[in-house]
Amino acid sequence: MSNISQEQMLKTLVKALDSKRAEDIQIIKIRDLTIVADYFVICNGMSNTHTKALADEAEFLLKQQGVEPKRVEGYSSATWIILDYGDVVVHVFYKETREFYNLEKLWNDGEFIDSSLYLED
Repeated sequence: MSNISQEQMLKTLVKALDSKRAEDIQIIKIRDLTIVADYFVICNGMSNTHTKALADEAEFLLKQQGVEPKRVEGYSSATWIILDYGDVVVHVFYKETREFYNLEKLWNDGEFIDSSLYLED
């Protein structure tokens, strides 16, 4: 990973997404359910342009802290952009796409964490 903690990464992501007016930011701790990642951060934008802006801001702010994604997918359609940071995977959806895939229901056994806790200083 990098030299920042998962907590710091989550805080940076939530603040980045919130600053660009992401809708319904969810954090799901899935560490005990899968080897895929420890956390999913899920949010949605109101248009393809908005989803790209959300993903860009998240990627930009983490890059400033020396963290590069291992993989980025979905920019071409911008209906579901994935920023894979290894332990933390960010899913930035277009609203209808999020409703269709409903990752929150799929990962319902995970621990849902209040994202507003990461907006406090």
